[in-house]
Amino acid sequence: MQKTSPRALPSGRVNDRVSSYWPPSFFSALAAAFASVVDRFGRLDVLCNNAGVSSRTPLVDYTLEEFNKVMSINVTAVFVCTQAAARIMIEQGEGGAIVNTSSMVGKYGQPSGFAYPTSKFAVNGLTLSLARELAKHKIRVNAVAPGVTRTDMVDALPDSVIKPLIESIPLGRMGEPEDIACACLYLASDMSSYVSGAVLPVDGLSRP
Repeated sequence: MQKTSPRALPSGRVNDRVSSYWPPSFFSALAAAFASVVDRFGRLDVLCNNAGVSSRTPLVDYTLEEFNKVMSINVTAVFVCTQAAARIMIEQGEGGAIVNTSSMVGKYGQPSGFAYPTSKFAVNGLTLSLARELAKHKIRVNAVAPGVTRTDMVDALPDSVIKPLIESIPLGRMGEPEDIACACLYLASDMSSYVSGAVLPVDGLSRP
């Protein structure tokens, strides 16, 4: 097995101007993280972009700072990490799998906190576009789109919001983290070797 050189973001190619939200330390830490993976395991085969933030602020009260924070974490970070991983995977020459976390609201929207669904619409577009661009390198790019799932983000919502959502789910329950993990595992593994550009709903058939 040929060992890829331990670098993710080559000198002079770090996207340290993509967003004023991120401190300069973020990009050096990102480069070090990818380099450590290659240094320890000799290669990089899978990336799962799973960081995200949300809010319920109405449009008329939304600040540009809040909007930029959501977009920076939910979209810009996906771009920067995907670019770093793709460079390594292309250099390896043996393909790879990239799995992004979207959301059911990236298709259906939500009645408040518009920045979150906006960011997930963007993740869907990024997923589909990069699936096409990276296919020639045998790199698959997919996303999972969770519905209502038992996470810290959902736990922070009031019962008045959560209860009617659960009642509307045909499978009759909230999703568990394991449900999402299994979907990510499928898309990251050879079980989905002929799947790319998919945004996989994991939502118990929930629809607004």
